[in-house]
Amino acid sequence: MSGIHPRAIVASQAQIGDGVKIGPWCQVGPDVVLEGGVELISHVVVDGHTAIGAEALLYPFCTVGMAPQDLKYKGEPTRCTVGARTQVREHVTIHRGTVTGTGLTSVGDDCLLMASVHVAHDCAVGNRVVVANSVLMGGHVTIGDFAVIGGAAAIHQFTRIGRMAMIGGMAGVEADVIPFGTVIGNRARLAGLNLVGLKRRVNDRAGINAVRAAFRLMFRSEGVFAERVEEARAQYGAEPLVAEMLHFIDNPSRRGLIRSLDVEMQDDEAA
Repeated sequence: MSGIHPRAIVASQAQIGDGVKIGPWCQVGPDVVLEGGVELISHVVVDGHTAIGAEALLYPFCTVGMAPQDLKYKGEPTRCTVGARTQVREHVTIHRGTVTGTGLTSVGDDCLLMASVHVAHDCAVGNRVVVANSVLMGGHVTIGDFAVIGGAAAIHQFTRIGRMAMIGGMAGVEADVIPFGTVIGNRARLAGLNLVGLKRRVNDRAGINAVRAAFRLMFRSEGVFAERVEEARAQYGAEPLVAEMLHFIDNPSRRGLIRSLDVEMQDDEAA
């Protein structure tokens, strides 16, 4: 059974799973799916073709699935999804996709979106991503699993953030961030590897050492970047973590790659 407060407005066509709680002054549109155990605390608006995963928790004054901030959007039935057990804090805005993009804005499972985060149209946020307060994402941003985005960071549209990357607070991210990389500053500079995240989530000392060696070769050595990448591929490409980084670099990009290194923040910690 679901618990819907009498002061909530829930369309009769909405699909409401078992154990859903909808607090006062919430509004749920006709094309919304709320899976089992979802809770909308109060003053939450969920609209559009939107699906909220099981046991997700939405805090007051957040909005999910509203129309994108795109002048080309003409009301097409694009979609929005939020994964299981994800927490969407106060004043977060997650807009649905556009027909000129993928048609889908998605946030994965077990994420934490802190207060006042904006997830724009056609963004794809992976699983177990932590996004701190007041982060702004332009349209079409993709963020890999386990990434951490520091408070008040701004991410340019079409930018890719790799798996387990870490973005410093107030960073202005205008280009792609490699998997396991750390960037800081306005505009963002490559500061090293997210070794803390790697050690927490990867039980492979040899693989982490290979990532560190490949990173030094590609981003700290002199010479043509493309040649350094190929040298790293030849020496370390058989290691799965390095292969993931190389695959990210090889993929087409609308924004290019952050390569400039902040020499004051270079990481020489032993793995």
